[in-house]
Amino acid sequence: MNCKNCNTILDHQINYCSFCGAKVVRKRLTLKSIWQDVSLQFLNIDNTFLKTFIHLCTQPETVICGFIDGIRKKYINVIQYFAIALTLVGIQVFLMNTFFSEDLEHTFDFLTSLEKATKTNGNALTNNPFSSFEEVNRYQSLIYILTVPVYTVATWLAYKIIKPSKNYNFTEHLVLNLYYNAQIIIVTAILSIFFLCFGFNYLLISGFVSILLFIYLFYVLKRVFDVSFLEAFAHFVLVMVLFSFLLVLLGLLVVIIGFLYAVMFKDQISVTI
Repeated sequence: MNCKNCNTILDHQINYCSFCGAKVVRKRLTLKSIWQDVSLQFLNIDNTFLKTFIHLCTQPETVICGFIDGIRKKYINVIQYFAIALTLVGIQVFLMNTFFSEDLEHTFDFLTSLEKATKTNGNALTNNPFSSFEEVNRYQSLIYILTVPVYTVATWLAYKIIKPSKNYNFTEHLVLNLYYNAQIIIVTAILSIFFLCFGFNYLLISGFVSILLFIYLFYVLKRVFDVSFLEAFAHFVLVMVLFSFLLVLLGLLVVIIGFLYAVMFKDQISVTI
């Protein structure tokens, strides 16, 4: 028989292809076989997902540096891990909009009161804070995807300036940031739903999680580049400064593009209105 993935000729007694490593499937597809595959990948205590998640928490350099150095079987591929994280974002948004919408609306009550008070002073805010939050929440996955390259440029430039012993190229910094962002997405989704189930204020949850994420970024940079506490702190501060600068730069670029678009197509916009 031949491997169904790479067409390599296989001995009838082996269970895995010696060329591509794929499992040899001899039986027809059933619900039981699908469940076995899912449980093997995600529910087994020795599965790569759980191992990747735990080791990114306890020893992130093992996962990140290992992938960069060529270890690809022990942990989940960085793209797959990021895709799983984005899937969890979709689940988080669904749960928040379905089961916690009233709690979230109450959380923003004080902002609504601030909006009304501001309007009485002649400075009307155009949007309800909760409505704005819903709009942002709807595009969480896209925001995370767009954030990754900004983080990557920030860490790459920071380490070009500082020049540590590990001289990673841009793609290797991209791997670092994909793993980091995937991990924080998963942790954020889990903690947000967990705390909302116990009735915590969402703004307090966001503040607490944000602090944890900054600490985790510092921890990842220190462990991956194997530097002292002070060096890691200096690297972390430089990364955050560059990240903030790049966000401001991108914001200005968007405003300029929007302004130019409005000027160039002003007549068409007027006719449409």
